[in-house]
Amino acid sequence: MTTQTWIDAVAQDAIPDEDVMAVDVGGRELAFYGVDGQVYVTDNLCTHGHARLSDGFLEGTEIECPLHQGKFDVCSGKAMCAPLTVDLRTYPVKIENGRVFVDLGDI
Repeated sequence: MTTQTWIDAVAQDAIPDEDVMAVDVGGRELAFYGVDGQVYVTDNLCTHGHARLSDGFLEGTEIECPLHQGKFDVCSGKAMCAPLTVDLRTYPVKIENGRVFVDLGDI
């Protein structure tokens, strides 16, 4: 059985509603999304080109890469359109006492 290792990443109220921000967690830059009162976390680099997704445009649950306008679903990491062919890594999230915790898994 795999146990989760939760890392305290950021205050929940620091994550903007309906927007994205970059946060360094354990030496890894991740993208944190505020969507309909939920928090989602993915890698911050696009899988197609070297672009920071936190510089992109969030609409609903889709983040648009600022480089080539490919879109990912932030809930699942699924690549939604060309030129993307590789899904984005997502991370488990839990919220306790107004803090957002992330499990980086075995990276």
